[in-house]
Amino acid sequence: MSFSNANTGDKPADPYTEKNKDETSIKEKVENLTEFITACKFGMMTTRDGSSGALVSRCMALAGKENNGIDLIFHTNTESGKTSEIDSDPHINISFLNSSGEWASISGVSSVITDRDVVKKYYSSQLKAWLGNLRDGKHDGGPEDPRIGIIKVETKTATYAVVRKNAVSRGVEIAQGVVTGKTASVNKLREISEQEVATWRSSAKMVE
Repeated sequence: MSFSNANTGDKPADPYTEKNKDETSIKEKVENLTEFITACKFGMMTTRDGSSGALVSRCMALAGKENNGIDLIFHTNTESGKTSEIDSDPHINISFLNSSGEWASISGVSSVITDRDVVKKYYSSQLKAWLGNLRDGKHDGGPEDPRIGIIKVETKTATYAVVRKNAVSRGVEIAQGVVTGKTASVNKLREISEQEVATWRSSAKMVE
């Protein structure tokens, strides 16, 4: 659908995407994505409220990755609102952004895991600062605290952009674009399809 009803003939209506789209191997795309996510550490997790249908986002710290980095792990208090939202609709988006304007958007399906072996695998003592110690011998923020769970995000697709030039060069090219109308080529805009994610996940299992 075209909201502008624009007819640009043989020229792209979205020249930014056309100019910055970067095709490379699945390996490079996934590895560069996971490196970027690891460097960011914090991302915005978006879920859907089951009662209102509203999208709800909150900042989450990355706790781990699985399947060679393509699937993401986060800690959660199982009594928080996001676990109810995931229960009613497991579709999820995780987005990352850094100060250079590089970004990533990951769409996937989530699940809440309460298995104690999994919780212990990813447990961090820093969780005590967020959960507190209720002094009842059970809810103490430790690895056996039943409130601690894991949100696992199984990636379906991902889109991200990393810079291809330094800040000065990007500024010059953008300025030239303003004057000349030439579309700036400053990012490597990459998409990882559902099929590519499945291929990567299968290759990860082969080397386990």
